[in-house]
Amino acid sequence: MTIAILAHDSRKELALQFCTAYSGILSRNTVIATGTTGRMLNQTTGLPVHCYLSGRLGGIQQIAARVACDEVDLVLFFRDPLKADSGSSIEQNLLRLCDMHSVPIATNIATAEVLLRGLDQGDLDYREGMHPAIVEPLAPVTRAVC
Repeated sequence: MTIAILAHDSRKELALQFCTAYSGILSRNTVIATGTTGRMLNQTTGLPVHCYLSGRLGGIQQIAARVACDEVDLVLFFRDPLKADSGSSIEQNLLRLCDMHSVPIATNIATAEVLLRGLDQGDLDYREGMHPAIVEPLAPVTRAVC
């Protein structure tokens, strides 16, 4: 499973504590993250993390694109609901894409815990069949001349 992790600046410490507590489950999956969060997560837990750009520089859009391509199975977005732009169109787009593609998303620690425990128990195994098969382009059709 591919798990995306994002965190507002005021929630990064909470995200790191959470990921440290659940590093056993996270280590059995592929973890991707926005730049700063991913680097901090790797340094704190030692988990391998594929880092995209920092959220402000387009990392949220990069992860949203992976969601849109059905390449992400679970999103943990530690949002600060009191942040002035926490309802930005970029973040709303990520939430919308998760809804469109049936990707479970947690926006707080309680939901994140439920989702990771469910993942550990196999409750999200249905996601395995949701990734599209990579199809090679078809060879051009040649017509016979009669």
